[in-house]
Parts: sequence; structure tokens; C-alpha cells
Amino acid sequence: MDPVLLVLPLAAVTSAACWILSLVTKDTSWVDRIWSIVPIAYTWIFAIAVITSGGDAARSVLMAALVTLWGARLTFNFARKGGYSGMEDYRWAILRRRMSPVQFQLFNLFFIVLYQNALLVLISLPALMAWEHPTPLTGWDIALAALFLAFLVGETVADQEQWDFHQAKKRAGGTLEPGFAMTGLFRLSRHPNFFFEQAQWWVFYFIGAVAAVSAGLGFWGGLINPTIVGAVLLTVLFIGSTIFTESISSSKYPAYADYQRRTSMLVPLPPRRTAAPRRA
Repeated sequence: MDPVLLVLPLAAVTSAACWILSLVTKDTSWVDRIWSIVPIAYTWIFAIAVITSGGDAARSVLMAALVTLWGARLTFNFARKGGYSGMEDYRWAILRRRMSPVQFQLFNLFFIVLYQNALLVLISLPALMAWEHPTPLTGWDIALAALFLAFLVGETVADQEQWDFHQAKKRAGGTLEPGFAMTGLFRLSRHPNFFFEQAQWWVFYFIGAVAAVSAGLGFWGGLINPTIVGAVLLTVLFIGSTIFTESISSSKYPAYADYQRRTSMLVPLPPRRTAAPRRA
């Protein structure tokens, strides 16, 4: 059976559940709660389809295993921040105040629920390439898997640094200058966890592309194939979300503007030097 015929109905049921629960509970963070879980299910559906077909399933199982590690780490980080205890994303509360009730419910349905659930399917679709082209593993697969794990470690470190800062802030009574993390990886990037998150899904795309190239599809259709849409749209989502998040941080913390001038937004880079103040 075509695994897409299982993935799409599962995504539809998940979307409907997120939307109905958001209306019943008046909490729009249900997609956040399933974000790290459903890609695991989708990629394992593809892997099991290859296994049951008798094809070479090594690449498909590798891809599903990598996504499982990604999801386990993200689920843990989300849970320890209270994400499964009814805490709504603070950005949605801000948008709710800026929009009329009708506007916000349309935003909830079409962006929060439908767009993001569709995106979770799209970022998982490189596993479709491995199902369609079950060729043996190559050195490229191993190298890309190692790179995926390196980015996973990077995101783990960044999230831990952010967690440690907010715990210290909590112990200090809710105020800790300058108000945001800016040491460790946050010295090199304002959002290193966002960078590593996107990087993992780009690597995941390229593992799927290796399957297509190994099957002889070449550059177009192989290295560059339609499943790239997921990684592209994820990057678009993160850039938009980062800009919105930073507008909130800039309004709360006077020092944030200087931090923006000195520090790369996403890609970890050495801090830029700021111009020395002129003497009178």
C-alpha cells in the first residue's frame, strides 16, 4: 500500500483534532504539542512500507531513526517548559489581542492548524524518496547522518543554555540583566536553536535526495526534487517567526537592539564589533 495514503488521512485527523481542541479549550497551542510527535509517525510509516515491500530499508530506517531522536529531544524540551500542561505560546496571546475574534479564528484555522500540519507532512516527505528509491546506503548517507546528529547536539546545547538562563532568571525573581541569553552559543547567534532546527531538516532532505541520485535521477529530480518544498517552507516559517519574536524582545529589553547589531540572527558567526563612541 502506498504509505502516502496512510500519512495524509493521519494528517487530516490530526489537523481536525487540533482545530476542535483549540475551539473547546480556547488554547491554540495544540499544534505545538504534536509538532515533535507526528513526523516520527510519518517517517516510520514510510520505513515500514519499505520493510514490508522487501526492498532495501536501511536508508528509510536510518531516516526514521534520526527523526525519532529529533522528536524525543524536542518533546523533552517542550515538556520541561510546561508545554503539555496547558501553557499557550505567548505569541498567540499577543496576536489575539491585536486581531478581532473572527480574524484570529481564521488565523488559527488556516495558519496555526492547516499550514503547520501541512508543513509537518512536507518536511517528512524526503522519506518518500527513500521509499520510492530503496537503494543501498552510501557514504553520503553516513556523512549526512553524522551532520544531522551534530546539528542535533548543537540544538540540545542551545536549548540547555536557554533553559539555564531562564532558571537563573526565575531564581533572581524574574529579572536578570540584560533580560535574555547572550552567552555560549547565544554569543554567536541570537537564535542558535532555530538555526540547528532548520539545519537538521535540510540535512534530512538531502538524505532523501541521495536516494533519488543513487537511483539515477541526476541533478533535477534527484538532488533537487519536489520534496525540497518542506525545508524551504520551514525556513520561511522560522524567519517570519523569528522576526515577530524579536519585535517582542526589542520592545521589552532596551539592550536587545545592541545585541541585534553585534550578533547574527540565525547562522552562528563571530560577534561583530560595534563602533566606538565618538569623543566630544
